[in-house]
Amino acid sequence: MEIAGNTVFITGGASGLGAATARHLSSLGARVGVLDRDVAKGTEVASEIGGVFAESDVSSAESLEAAFAHLVEQLGAPRIAVACAGVGAGKKVIGRNGPHPLDEFERIVNINLIGVFNIVRLAAWAMHDLDPVGPDGERGVIVTTASIAATDGVDGGVSYSASKGGVLGMTLPLARDLAPWGIRAVSISPGSFDTPLVEGMPDAYAEQMAATTPFPPRFGQGPEYAQLCAHIISNPMLNGSDMRIDGGMRMAPSRLR
Repeated sequence: MEIAGNTVFITGGASGLGAATARHLSSLGARVGVLDRDVAKGTEVASEIGGVFAESDVSSAESLEAAFAHLVEQLGAPRIAVACAGVGAGKKVIGRNGPHPLDEFERIVNINLIGVFNIVRLAAWAMHDLDPVGPDGERGVIVTTASIAATDGVDGGVSYSASKGGVLGMTLPLARDLAPWGIRAVSISPGSFDTPLVEGMPDAYAEQMAATTPFPPRFGQGPEYAQLCAHIISNPMLNGSDMRIDGGMRMAPSRLR
């Protein structure tokens, strides 16, 4: 799929991986729709890249449907959708004060998993009616964001790993469902990246995570995720797969108690 001249919608586009992807794809000639709950930052990113911002809550069908319709009105239907909206969590199943709060588990799953499917379903429907392009008759590309925590989950991350495991698990079925319409679906599993999620971690734990990345021994940066995203969009044989971008990291149980 060509990036230049096509429209891309990005959830979580106001910060972190989403903002980096919005900037990068815009620099390659895409028209970018930024979806996020943060109005101030979302507006700032959209203004910076000449895109359009729409306030939305990905966990709400009504909110995202309204925001999606607004972006379609302004930019046209997307050929590309990137799901970057997500939140972190850090609680064990049981602790000193009792069991893991169920509402907190639900909140993480609603945003990280249901929120991803929410944009996928709307983007796929918008894409399926577009004219096919290129020698393969491609209509669109959907990129979702899982995590290496989907398979390498650590203590204190059960809700986060469950949500990201769901994103990873639906990658191949999505690709198979959407293949008749020439729509590809690929997920990316980042390792330790310097995003707003890191800001909520204890410093010692964040340093431990960065140090356990074989090479380079640091947090990944948003532009590195964005570059992989652009390659996935451009390479028609990438479909139904998960792409790890982790510097060779394999998460291990925390030594911090």
